[in-house]
Amino acid sequence: MLFDTHTHLNVEAFAEDADAAVSRAKEAGVGRFAVVGFDSETIKKSLELSSEYPEIYSIIGWHPTEAGTYTPAVEESLMALMEEEKVVAMGEMGLDYHWDTAPHDVQAKVFRRQISIAKELELPISIHMRDATEDTYRILKEEDVRDIGGIMHSFSGDTEYMKKFLALGMHISLSGVVTFKKTIEVHEVAKLVPLDRLLIETDAPYLAPVPFRGKRNEPAYVKFVAEKIAELRNSNFEEIAAQTTRNANKLFGLENI
Repeated sequence: MLFDTHTHLNVEAFAEDADAAVSRAKEAGVGRFAVVGFDSETIKKSLELSSEYPEIYSIIGWHPTEAGTYTPAVEESLMALMEEEKVVAMGEMGLDYHWDTAPHDVQAKVFRRQISIAKELELPISIHMRDATEDTYRILKEEDVRDIGGIMHSFSGDTEYMKKFLALGMHISLSGVVTFKKTIEVHEVAKLVPLDRLLIETDAPYLAPVPFRGKRNEPAYVKFVAEKIAELRNSNFEEIAAQTTRNANKLFGLENI
């Protein structure tokens, strides 16, 4: 079984065929999905999907590109929704200096607030990090996230930062980026990350793997991520699929469900 630990079946790209996408994924061996909500609308849709499908779980939080819209009312709503039964983590949260839609200090403040909430609720966190590796690491270290741990979502850093994030108790999640020919640093991470700290994801509808690069991604394609990692590690698909699923179930507290 495969576990797609980060997908967005809750966005407009799947408005017409989320059901079909789930069916295709199940046929491809995907047994569980974490649908990530990152603003009010996508959080609502994530919770609807996890309520409808036994295989779907919710990760909900406030994306750094939305940090400027984070208010006490948003926080109050988030904290209430985090209590929903099938919410398994908080996120995606973090820093995004690529789009720069909110000042860096505002992003950092919202990031820290969400870490604090996750620690209070004893939930792992899912981290979005774009063009902000050093500051993301610093905040996670200062906030001491080791007790809750979490996921470096679609990790594209180098092996040195991989080791630093692992030391903070984080898992490394690889996406379709690992299948791209020129992403040499990600290939090295795939080879060296401890198998018990590795996760896989699609980030669908984004980052479609080879041979679907440039097209809409979907959860069924997470198998191509697992296959590429197996190739890079001189392992086999079955081992990567089984271990990454065990890792996700353990992190999300789903081992006995």
